[in-house]
Amino acid sequence: MRFGVIRFPGSCDETDAVLACERVPGCSATLLWHGDADLHGVDAVVVPGGFSYGDYLRVGAIARFSPVMESVIAFSEEGGLVLGICNGFQVLCEAGLLPGALLPNEGLRFLCRQVDVEVVRSSMPFTADCFPGERLSIPVKHTTGRYYAPPAELESLHAHGQIVLKYAAGHNPNGSLDDVAGVTNQAGNVLGLMPHPEHAVDPLTGSRDGLKLFLSMAHAHG
Repeated sequence: MRFGVIRFPGSCDETDAVLACERVPGCSATLLWHGDADLHGVDAVVVPGGFSYGDYLRVGAIARFSPVMESVIAFSEEGGLVLGICNGFQVLCEAGLLPGALLPNEGLRFLCRQVDVEVVRSSMPFTADCFPGERLSIPVKHTTGRYYAPPAELESLHAHGQIVLKYAAGHNPNGSLDDVAGVTNQAGNVLGLMPHPEHAVDPLTGSRDGLKLFLSMAHAHG
């Protein structure tokens, strides 16, 4: 399986995302330039964390119009797996690939810490290597990570099983509505999450729990 990791001006986690993907046995990863609409035949796309376009205007709002994103939208509509991490989650929401929005943290400050998230659904391409209720220790680092969706939309997310990850009790760092940490589209092939699984793939960093998401994607691809 070959992952494609997008590099925007201002990305800062794309290299770690590539290294995380390459830790999956039998998988490789390549960087995709934001200005190139060609996905070069990759099997899955990762939209990484960072500060695309300096977070000008609104987080993810400019990156959404990059040439590569039109191809990512088409790729997702064909059932391709797309993972958005932190700023990538923001970009996917701006692109209309995921419901809801990411708002400034309740404390209005940048935060960086290790948190526990719970797997709500394991019958997904991104969490198939996990079990329901499993706690994963993964770091967060963001200023605009508070997930919000209007009440009717949030109810729909629950009804359709689109909330895949939640912050464990006492671990919600930003005030996200209903402790939401990660959501999918209705088809289940696009996932956005604020925690950084690519920074939790080696015991030396305190956890390798994040690797399970990349392993799950590879196993889902077959």
